[in-house]
Amino acid sequence: MKVILLKNVPKVGQKYDIKNVSDGYALNFLIPHKLAEVATANATKKVEQLKSADSQNKKLQEELLAKNLEGVAVARIELSEKGNEQGHLFSSIHVDAIVKALKDQAHLDINPEFIDLSRPIKNTGEHKITVKVGDKSAQFTLVVNGVEA
Repeated sequence: MKVILLKNVPKVGQKYDIKNVSDGYALNFLIPHKLAEVATANATKKVEQLKSADSQNKKLQEELLAKNLEGVAVARIELSEKGNEQGHLFSSIHVDAIVKALKDQAHLDINPEFIDLSRPIKNTGEHKITVKVGDKSAQFTLVVNGVEA
C-alpha cells in the first residue's frame, strides 16, 4: 500500500515521504497512530505544498539562527544532574535537555539538529557545545553541576 508519512518513522522514512509498505503495517499501525495516510492524488498534491512550505520555513529558521550566532557564543548554560563524588553522572545529558536549557536560560530557540554533540555528556564540569548552521558555527559553554544523590 502506498502511504504518505506524516512524521519521521524509524526504518521506514522521513516526514512527507511517499513509501510502499505492507497493507497490514499501514492499516494496523501507521494510519491508526497518525504516522501516515493513504497516498491519494489529492493527498499527494497537499503533501507537495506542505513539503515546500516546510523547506521554506526551515531555510528561514537557518538564516535567522545564522544571524544570531553571536548571542549563542556568549551563552553560558548551567544544568544540575545527580552524580557521584568522582563527577560521573547517573544519567547522561542529551541534545534535547541542552535545547530546553538554552530556551529557558538564554531565551534562544535552537533546533536540535543544529547542535553538534557527538555523544551524550556523562561528566560534571564545563563543556564546549558547538552550534553549526550551514558553514557558520559558534560555541557556548555548558556547565554541568553534580548533585549527590
